[in-house]
Amino acid sequence: MFRKKSLWKRIVLILAVLGPGIITGSVDNDAGGITTYSVAGAEYGYRLIWTLIPAFIVLMVIQEMNARMGIVTGKGLADLIRENAGVRITFFIFISLLFADIGNTTTEFAGVAGSMEVFGISKYLSVPLVAMAVWFLVVKGTYRVAERIFLVFSFALLTYVISALLGKPHWEEIGRAVVHPEMEFSRKYFQMVLGIIGTTIAPWMQFYMQSSVIEKGLKIKDYKYTLWDIAIGCTATVVVAFFIIVACASTLHVNGVRINEAKDAALALEPLAGVFSSHVFAFGLFIASIFSATILPLATAFYVCEAFGFEAGIDKKWEEAPEFYILYTSILVIAALIILLPNAPLIKITLWSQIINGLLLPVVLFCMIILVNKRDIMGTYTNNRWQNVIGWTAVGVLATLSLLFLAVSWFGR
Repeated sequence: MFRKKSLWKRIVLILAVLGPGIITGSVDNDAGGITTYSVAGAEYGYRLIWTLIPAFIVLMVIQEMNARMGIVTGKGLADLIRENAGVRITFFIFISLLFADIGNTTTEFAGVAGSMEVFGISKYLSVPLVAMAVWFLVVKGTYRVAERIFLVFSFALLTYVISALLGKPHWEEIGRAVVHPEMEFSRKYFQMVLGIIGTTIAPWMQFYMQSSVIEKGLKIKDYKYTLWDIAIGCTATVVVAFFIIVACASTLHVNGVRINEAKDAALALEPLAGVFSSHVFAFGLFIASIFSATILPLATAFYVCEAFGFEAGIDKKWEEAPEFYILYTSILVIAALIILLPNAPLIKITLWSQIINGLLLPVVLFCMIILVNKRDIMGTYTNNRWQNVIGWTAVGVLATLSLLFLAVSWFGR
């Protein structure tokens, strides 16, 4: 009897802290991520599924450190960087991230426009409506309400499982691709590998994860349950990525169909796997895009305000945090307007956003792992030896991959 009560108590506690890890992990599968996975499946079939294993490990390591810092210090990552690195470095990092995230948010609205066009809805209708909806959710809502909606969005991404199963995948080939991956030493293959692993983690995610832990009010007693949140979020992220690759590999690759973006994949699925599969894929893209179009500017407003000492938070009223809400609104409006321009240079915007992200990612991760090892900040909750080994390895690998991805993208154009 007591064991049953104890078990139910633990389940309730886990459910209570769920949110930051699942949401942050799910935002990985944004319009850019779905495009990357779709192109990987169409171009290489099942051969690149193995990359999701190191991507999962990296995501777990980085998110755990973020959550621990937020819970122990009660401060956002931007706050800690400003206090320890100085105003000049802080200004450079966050102004650069601001421009990158405006470009990233624009890419998300491109995903909204593309997915709705599959259903015959014009971008001149879908983009303004989505922009107004996400603005209302954040500006007029509370953190608790917003988090519940974000969690629904996260689980809605599992629709890609249906799309993949409709393609009748070859499970034996998938198993062989994971156990015995085939390597190819070519620029295109290398760039795709870097793209898959690199899309798993972005600079802005570190700030959102830590800020959301604080916004939720989690304490050190919640830490072990927060780990469940992170594990579930990272697992869901990789599962969705896996089924997107499988969906495109089982249909597009075997029929020699080549695509440039996720919208192309949704349209190409119709004659191969049926209208339902095509619409499910497009719906997943829409959910991912609207989800990320909400979170990205929200994360940006959080860390910029933290970095420069302004009040920030969904639970605060407009008059309590005017800079936070003005910045959030401005990013949404600018990104939506760019998409509505007749000949908007979306490819260039996406490219330069990736370049800035790639340059800043090693800087942000370096600052983060230095901070998490400072006893005057973390007390007894600094990294242990194995956490440092894994953490520095993850940071080193990510930094190397980011720089190589930039080099390959720049010189391979």
